[in-house]
Amino acid sequence: MPTCVAGLDPSVFLYPLLLSPSPSGTGGLFPVWVAMEQALRSLARRAVWLPSAARSRCFGEGPSRFCTAAARGGGGARTFRRGLQEEREGWGSAGREASKGRRRPEGRALPIERTRGSEILFGVAPCSMALSQARRDLFRLFLKRSGGPQRLVTSEFALQAAARGVPVLHVGRRELDALCGGRVHQGVCLEATPLRFKRLEEAEEPGLGDGESPNRQLLWLVLEQIQDPMNLGALLRSAYFLGVDRVVTSRRNSCPLTPTVSKASSGAMEVFDVYSTDDLRSFLKAKAAEGWEVVGTVSQSETVENVPVISCLEFRWNKPIILVIGSEGDGLSLETQLLCHQMLVIPSGRALHPGIESLNVSVATGKNTSCAMALD
Repeated sequence: MPTCVAGLDPSVFLYPLLLSPSPSGTGGLFPVWVAMEQALRSLARRAVWLPSAARSRCFGEGPSRFCTAAARGGGGARTFRRGLQEEREGWGSAGREASKGRRRPEGRALPIERTRGSEILFGVAPCSMALSQARRDLFRLFLKRSGGPQRLVTSEFALQAAARGVPVLHVGRRELDALCGGRVHQGVCLEATPLRFKRLEEAEEPGLGDGESPNRQLLWLVLEQIQDPMNLGALLRSAYFLGVDRVVTSRRNSCPLTPTVSKASSGAMEVFDVYSTDDLRSFLKAKAAEGWEVVGTVSQSETVENVPVISCLEFRWNKPIILVIGSEGDGLSLETQLLCHQMLVIPSGRALHPGIESLNVSVATGKNTSCAMALD
């Protein structure tokens, strides 16, 4: 832009004014707008005597027609401000469009058609465990295109998939995000058939693991209406680690075995059978008749009529045990509590405020189970 006759480049005042926010949205910047307007009006007065062609060369085609109005003041000043606002909006929209044009286009996730009846496992541990087992039908393995340290993990997964005859697709992060609904996939997703609960009728007698004493009593974990997939996954991980022989859940109002459960279990769900029953109370009665001891769990503030409540640290057992865990909010139902021979409570380390008198259900399960195993 040429320098005007007054000796100043009008862009010093005009362009920042055109591109700045409007007074109604500037808050503390409003004085700057006023100062710039006054400076430009002063410049316009000095240029008003110029022919219109000179003003156009000096100020540009758009703003030049407002110079005369600015110099007059009064209603002309309002015309000046209104015109500058229009110019500013035009420059702003044009700038935004130009910026969009210059910005590097971001790739969109390519749609990936899922196999009918499949689900998407996500995360390193669940996908690795699923590939190592023969419990699911596997369709495709999706790996993030990457280099560096991630390449070693990718190579290991590719070898696992090749051993199972599973096709491998290398895709971008957005495709993986779309496949697993934005969850933390760690660069790995696996398309597979869902896992289902096993029915108790399918259960085989659990055998002893390597190094286990033949005198060790069996410990089963029974879950009543656990609904949170993160809690269920954490429960399965603790049960697997602590040596629980079997997990049985009530089918009604309970969380199914989803990819989120597998992720929360760190893959334990892929190697650990989970059974379900439609009639939890009949199951507990039958096991009690077979000589099993049914033990429930309560928080410190709870008491159960005609059922002794003891600390988990004092519990002794010399027969097969069923440890029953209740739902996250309500705990064990009264009907289930009355089927228990004893109730365990975890002692706290301090006086507790009302409302935070219990542990998370998965933490409480781990503590009760470890106490039982330690006192075997």
